[in-house]
Amino acid sequence: MRLHVDQRHERVLELVRERGSLRVAELASELGVSAVTLRRDVEALAAQGRVQRLHGAVVWPGGQASEAPVPAPAAEGAVIGMIVPTTNFIFADIVRGARETVEAQGGRLVLGMSGYVDTEDPVQAEHLLAGGAEGLLIAPSWFGGVPADGQEKWLLECPVPAVLVERTAPAGNPAAALDRVRTDRAHGAAVAVGHFAKLGHRAVAAVLQEGPHAAQITAGYLAATESLGLTPVPGSPAIRGHGEYDETVQYLVDAVRERGVTAALVHSDEDAIVLVPRLQERGVNVPSDLAIIAYDDEVAGLSDVPLTAVAPPKRAVGELAAKLMLQRLAERASGGTPAPRQHLELLPELQVRASCGAGEVSDN
Repeated sequence: MRLHVDQRHERVLELVRERGSLRVAELASELGVSAVTLRRDVEALAAQGRVQRLHGAVVWPGGQASEAPVPAPAAEGAVIGMIVPTTNFIFADIVRGARETVEAQGGRLVLGMSGYVDTEDPVQAEHLLAGGAEGLLIAPSWFGGVPADGQEKWLLECPVPAVLVERTAPAGNPAAALDRVRTDRAHGAAVAVGHFAKLGHRAVAAVLQEGPHAAQITAGYLAATESLGLTPVPGSPAIRGHGEYDETVQYLVDAVRERGVTAALVHSDEDAIVLVPRLQERGVNVPSDLAIIAYDDEVAGLSDVPLTAVAPPKRAVGELAAKLMLQRLAERASGGTPAPRQHLELLPELQVRASCGAGEVSDN
């Protein structure tokens, strides 16, 4: 028979009094309720001072109980909030990696979405915190990938640990002191340019989609073309808004016919797939006239001409961000000195397909 909330509270108190402390997951199982319901019960009892709540465990106040077992790890029963601008594109795998990691440790990931509206980030955070989130994994809707005009202020005032995901903050900005996990997109761009160079291309253009990752990809592209002694291409990288295909096609056609360009890095996959048939309509064939490497490797392999692509380690980003958060929660639970903050950068790999020619060599 299902217990009334008051009966359930009395049973919780009885069990905790007898055993000193219990894991939330064990207590929920014994009472036949969900972990979410049990956490609400514990929060209510803790607010009344009748029990103490630790991460993943319930303890009798003052430790006046017999044989209190060692509390569970912080991950057990932890609720972690995650805010992303969308669950499309790279974020689908990032969220999946974070969710699987949290659930494998007995916790729960709760998702909020900002829709690329920066003012929505704190609204989503407030909602998640009100629902019991003990930490936040967040990819803020910072248009350039870094905070501007004080966009980071609310995050610095957040009362729980926060880990930036696929975002950064420049040195000197207070948000630079936050933990963060991201892809080294500059490295990915450099790998792409290096692959072109190995294939004999000397003039390599770049067309990038404006947004959070454009600055990193630009930096890698420019550094690689300079260090490899490639021919500078006027106007590259060209930064375009999503859907500005006519201008992009014209830029690449002119680059091929007037500047001797034989290869191009295109971000993103979707843009590259749209561009290939449009270029062919203008007499520029892929890969015979123009070799292409796409960036993101979401759907690059599904193109009519399968596209060689830079593949960020998306799922691994989510996994490591979640592990870092679980570490921070464990540190809080133990009351010990926290480890130094971490800035983790993961390296993309190149997935070689047909869009640079049949004689492509793998860099992996």
